[in-house]
Amino acid sequence: MGRMLVLVLILGWQLGLAKAATTILHIGKLIDGSGQTIPNAVVVVDGDHILSVGRSTDAVPAALLAGAKVVDLSDYTVIPGLIDAHTHVTFYWDQKPGTTPYRQAHLLPAETVFLAQENAHKALECGVTTIRDLNATDYDDIAMRNLINRGAMVGPRMFVSSYGLGTRPGFVSPTGYPINGEAEMMKAVREVIASGADWVKLFASTGGTQDLSGVQVFTYEEMKAAVEVAHLAGKRVAVHTYGPAAARDAVKAGVDSIEHANDIDDETLATMARQGIYYVPTIYHNKFYADNAVPFGFPPSEVESFHKFAAENLETTRRALKAGVKVAMGSDAVYTLFGNNTQELTELVKAGMTPAQALAAATTTGAALLGQEHTLGKVAPGFYADMVAVKGDPLSDVQVVIDHVQWVMKAGVVVVDRTPQAKR
Repeated sequence: MGRMLVLVLILGWQLGLAKAATTILHIGKLIDGSGQTIPNAVVVVDGDHILSVGRSTDAVPAALLAGAKVVDLSDYTVIPGLIDAHTHVTFYWDQKPGTTPYRQAHLLPAETVFLAQENAHKALECGVTTIRDLNATDYDDIAMRNLINRGAMVGPRMFVSSYGLGTRPGFVSPTGYPINGEAEMMKAVREVIASGADWVKLFASTGGTQDLSGVQVFTYEEMKAAVEVAHLAGKRVAVHTYGPAAARDAVKAGVDSIEHANDIDDETLATMARQGIYYVPTIYHNKFYADNAVPFGFPPSEVESFHKFAAENLETTRRALKAGVKVAMGSDAVYTLFGNNTQELTELVKAGMTPAQALAAATTTGAALLGQEHTLGKVAPGFYADMVAVKGDPLSDVQVVIDHVQWVMKAGVVVVDRTPQAKR
């Protein structure tokens, strides 16, 4: 009996490794991410990658048709899977009565990873198939990334930073020391990289949630040391700053992305554009805090501050776009913001982007930020089969992407299906 069980398990494992069946998608309109809009498109998915993209008039080889699964998306517009370039997926809150996100029972790391699946699922439901997760404790984000990659957990593809490095309690090195000086910075960056992180995250200023200050806490020399170590290891550096001073020194140090910063000066924006440093403004999340001040336990006096910061954030984004800075979509999703990740698209349009440009910020620009421009952000042969079907035309109204996601495929697997055929 025991030997029979072993044989069954081995057979199941081998079948799991077998090539996935081909899927043929018939699409009403395809926005492929490269600037083309293809009516009556046919996309052939082989396993987790896209094999071909064409029109309904193109012949699909008979060998592919045999045993292929056919999905009818002829009533929908299909776009590439969306990329949220700034999240905190392990920040979980169950919303039990009498609690807030900041006054709830302590969770063990294993509990956090398990419960955070809810956040991951909500991201998928709004069409986000890839996230860059910036700051988690106890290596929870690395655990989630690994579980998702091995197929043991359902969630967006994750690129993670592990511990965000800072000088304040709760924002320190992986082994617990506040970072002071270049030597400690280099040591901390090496610790993060050794833990398996994809990115290095620096908290270069104060600010976050209720704290809307932006006082610089890392020197130029410390950030430069971080960049040197990270880039030597082939890793990129993201810098949290709420104010312009830390942004200026971070850009001078050669970091790869600036998160949140308000009031960035013109010279720094010009340098960002020239050096290809990305800006992830995360405009919407402060509006979200204002709208959810009561459940989050924020005093009414702070609502105006949240709106003021968001307005300044919006204006900085306008200036960044005019300066030619690459802007990627990031929600800064925490707790119950998951499922609203794509609300940031409306803010990018308000800042001056066209709907097509906002869509690019969440696809091709996000992919390039991650260094994944040859595998993510487009519907093209050889790319991961990450696609989202929406009802309507997102090129005329980006709200379509926010309100009308009907179907989501990640790596060739349908993870969300609200189409009528799913209900039959």
